[in-house]
Amino acid sequence: MNKLIEILNCDDHYGIGKKNGLLFSQPKDMAFFRQTTLGHTVALGENTLLSFSGSKPLPKRKHIVLSQDKTHNYEGVINVHCMEDFLATIKDELELDDVYVIGGASIYHQLLPYCDKVLLTKIKDNGNAEVFFENLDESPLFSLVEASEEIEDNGRMIQFCTYINLQKKPL
Repeated sequence: MNKLIEILNCDDHYGIGKKNGLLFSQPKDMAFFRQTTLGHTVALGENTLLSFSGSKPLPKRKHIVLSQDKTHNYEGVINVHCMEDFLATIKDELELDDVYVIGGASIYHQLLPYCDKVLLTKIKDNGNAEVFFENLDESPLFSLVEASEEIEDNGRMIQFCTYINLQKKPL
């Protein structure tokens, strides 16, 4: 059974971004993201796609991109224009493979009830974020099932954590 998986990092306050970008440059976390999502399908919002280098999709991944503007259609991705179609397309892709949700904050929030698990890298710092993720440690709907030792990454301590959704909603 394939899984819907959210993958992201956060600071000490569950901050995940500001100015449509990441809070920190963490090479080990980026390597984990790349290795984990490579060859799989990723689901994301339009602003996340636009934040990538050249506003182009990430290499060697299938992309499902939600844009509320029906005139916005991007090359090399599956374009959808409403949440209903986004969820249906993700459901179809789950017949073939795991699907990784990669942002942004609104997409993470809207898909969280449907995800099987969350791969959350905790960065021990305050990134003065503008957007935040749910504090899974305080949520009765999620359980921490795995946590790595803290490791140093670009001057900060990070920890790779895996949470499972205890009350996953069907797509």
